[in-house]
Amino acid sequence: MKILERKVYRGPNYYSYRPVIRLTLDLEELEAYPTSELPGFTAALLALIPTLHEHGCSYGTPGGFVRRLEEGTWLGHVLEHVAIELQCLAGTPVTFGKTRGAGEIGVYHVVYSFQQEEVGLDAGRLAERVLRSLLPADLPSALPEAERAAFNFTLELEELAALTDRVALGPSTGSLVKAAEERNIPWIRLNEGSLVQFGHGRYQKRIQATVTSETRHIAVDIAQDKELTARLLDDMGIPVPRQRVVNEEGAAAEASHAIGFPVVVKPLDASHGRGVSLNLQNEAEVRLAFQKAQEHRSYVIVEKFIPGRDYRVLVVNGHVVAVAERVPGHVVGDGEHTVQELIDIVNRDPRRGVGHEKVLTRLLVDHQALRLLEQAGLTLASVLATGRVLYLRSTGNLSTGGTAIDRTDEICYENKEIAIRAAQVVGLDVAGIDFITPDIAHPISEVGGGIVEVNAAPGFRMHVAPSEGTPRDVAGPVMDMLFPPGAASRIPMAAITGTNGKTTTSRMVAHILKMSGHYVGLTTTDGIYIDGERYLSGDMTGPWSARVVLKHPLVDAAVLETARGGILREGLGYDRVDVGAVLNVAGDHLGLKGVETLEDLAAVKALVVEVVREGGYAVLNADDPLTVAMAERSEGEPFYFTFDLRNPVVQAHVRRGGRAIVLEEGLNGQMLTLYERNQHIPLLWSHLIPATLEGRARFNVANALAAAAITRALGVKVENIRQGLRTFDSSHFQVPGRLNVYDHHPFRVIVDYGHNPPAVQAMADLVQALPRKGRAIGVVAAPGDRRDADIQAIGGIAGRTFDLLFCREDYSHRGRAPGEVAGLVHRAAAAAGLAEERIVEIWDETEAIAAALATAQTGDLLVIFADDVQAAWKQVIYWGQGRPESPAPTETPVFAESAPGAAFASDTILGEAPAPASRVRSLHAADSSDRFRLPPVERSSADAAAGIRGVGHDD
Repeated sequence: MKILERKVYRGPNYYSYRPVIRLTLDLEELEAYPTSELPGFTAALLALIPTLHEHGCSYGTPGGFVRRLEEGTWLGHVLEHVAIELQCLAGTPVTFGKTRGAGEIGVYHVVYSFQQEEVGLDAGRLAERVLRSLLPADLPSALPEAERAAFNFTLELEELAALTDRVALGPSTGSLVKAAEERNIPWIRLNEGSLVQFGHGRYQKRIQATVTSETRHIAVDIAQDKELTARLLDDMGIPVPRQRVVNEEGAAAEASHAIGFPVVVKPLDASHGRGVSLNLQNEAEVRLAFQKAQEHRSYVIVEKFIPGRDYRVLVVNGHVVAVAERVPGHVVGDGEHTVQELIDIVNRDPRRGVGHEKVLTRLLVDHQALRLLEQAGLTLASVLATGRVLYLRSTGNLSTGGTAIDRTDEICYENKEIAIRAAQVVGLDVAGIDFITPDIAHPISEVGGGIVEVNAAPGFRMHVAPSEGTPRDVAGPVMDMLFPPGAASRIPMAAITGTNGKTTTSRMVAHILKMSGHYVGLTTTDGIYIDGERYLSGDMTGPWSARVVLKHPLVDAAVLETARGGILREGLGYDRVDVGAVLNVAGDHLGLKGVETLEDLAAVKALVVEVVREGGYAVLNADDPLTVAMAERSEGEPFYFTFDLRNPVVQAHVRRGGRAIVLEEGLNGQMLTLYERNQHIPLLWSHLIPATLEGRARFNVANALAAAAITRALGVKVENIRQGLRTFDSSHFQVPGRLNVYDHHPFRVIVDYGHNPPAVQAMADLVQALPRKGRAIGVVAAPGDRRDADIQAIGGIAGRTFDLLFCREDYSHRGRAPGEVAGLVHRAAAAAGLAEERIVEIWDETEAIAAALATAQTGDLLVIFADDVQAAWKQVIYWGQGRPESPAPTETPVFAESAPGAAFASDTILGEAPAPASRVRSLHAADSSDRFRLPPVERSSADAAAGIRGVGHDD
């Protein structure tokens, strides 16, 4: 048994909408040994981890997993359950898991959820060792005898719990995250500690533990200075103990005499009760306490000890939300056990852990505990009388082993108002007010007491999980302060995927949104763009780049190109989107990472529509059956786009009042038309979108249809969509490597990144549609990790399209031998009918492009499928410079000609009167109500005029 691969999915993924770890496990010889065939295994496993009895498994009730073990299940399934339970025992409870075959006999994908990545991974490693330690020694997968003897499960589990304490969110931060999730507020952990961002983009707020982005820095400084805090409270008439600040041992002794015993000694600005000594009765105790306090801060406070109980009052946004009585860590005698034995018994409480990993913290024997033992005349070996309470701590901090009793319903009105006033004096939005008083239910003005501290970043653990009493939702008021009901926490988000067209469509959408006034964050295959400026270069279509955009504090709209690779590698970088778009599903990357068929690929890409929020939209290509089928997997409403006016899916959808973008044939060209809630709205002519090369680049017409649908689904106005599309071109600077046309040589050059058969076929269709006076020349390759059939398909298309073909290689061969891909393309092109003398193999991309440029003649069309797009474009635009033998560039494109509908366009450009309504309607073969049999739509003359102006303005 061995783990072949570990994968971490940090967002919604192919297996689950929650973060999961996938272990690819080869059972090897254990494939022949289900648990029913392993004598003693089940009993040993349950003896080691008895909490597995609680797992329901497929039976859905406690004990279900044990039943599966007894019936016989394979060890991949057992590994899943053990990895889950180990995380629960370590302090990060999770529940989800599933195990499925990986396509080979004995190999399984073991999938289980996690809260903390490191804990989840280590739980998987420990689970494997647990199983191997319980196998019969004669099996090859069993732990070797020496390792088995050295394996200490209890110690290993404690180390996993210690790791949890180091890396997991603390109880306070965790409660805030839980409150955010309950309010559908997204969150991103920003470091390995407790710094968390709530909300996306411009709406974000941050917290560090319980310090919020609204907490004033000066207020935190004041709270940390205990002497200053006491002085400010005293000035406002709030009762506080008398105190002095000292930095010498002698001065501390002198201050204690001046104040009067008993006294308290504590650091000026420490927290969690560190260095605090209470109820000091003489100078010797003060001097020792001073030394301990100075270990944390050079300045020390000596203050009057106030007798009474220790209460923490939590104030959030000017309201008391919880009160807890804090009881110092202690043991209670039974007349039989020693103090040390009683401490060990208390620490065996499953609620107690290391640090903040659980709701209670284990008791420690340190200087303070030994001092209190000495004061009581006891040692660790002493046996306490039955019922005698021995306090091992001076303070009630939970982090030092204390317990908490909820007293929220008992605090009186006067004490509540004093706590609120104290928080206001210091200036804290979230404050922990420490009262010492005999009973919080009675005013301190009557029973005595006062405020001894005001704390910034107060812990929530004592309130959300008290040792006794009712747990309180203290995180909810904090989230309601940061995001009042109705306040936005999410920016408009569109996720775009598909086999081809993702980058161009994403850039179109970002361009339209920017033209509409948005500050747009965009992820694409060539970088991350913020408000049009490239922040990072490279392929940025994965989850990490999406999170970069969502963390930017100015972004108010996100357009996220989402590639198959990122989904399979790590999942999505976001939980929900407003619009999820799937442009198409075609043959690319098949045979890689478990994606064998188009249906497999569609299942991966469907994830972006599965995470569309309720009330959002799934923008789908109605001409692609695999894409259409995804509508059933989304909570969002379908928003279709299609080339086919008579597409039955779209017709039925529009009849129901749904939305669609349709390409309609008119007398003067093709019109992008919006159907929306029984309205028929012409958008603009396809030939007026520069990126479509006068409507001939059908793939960019499809991208424009998708972009119009996505932006409309995001709420963009029709006029802004029109303006965005008609100002979007396919220049290298707008969409590098996507139909970049260079017309300043005697021949036309197109540089494109097409690298799969559908993309190459789309370009071949454009080559046939473009007018030219010479030959069609191609520079073609294919990625080496594609199947032979895919590479040969590219070669066949090239052979049928080009008059002269240069076969090259990508810079990375991706496992192929040098020249292997070029040879496959070459032979397929020849088989498709291109004469051998018209096929040239030049493996180096730069040399192949140079040869093609040198070969091209006036009127030719040269299409370069580039690997390094930037270098190829520079090579094209600088070709011929400084070379006298090269023909001079022409002033105007060789291929310029009138666009369809040019006469109608010139009428508007020349300022003539707009065409009458009848002329606009003549663009379409029939009225929309005839086409889709919609109920008649009332159109006023003003509406008609507005429609005419819209179409005219498009022209």
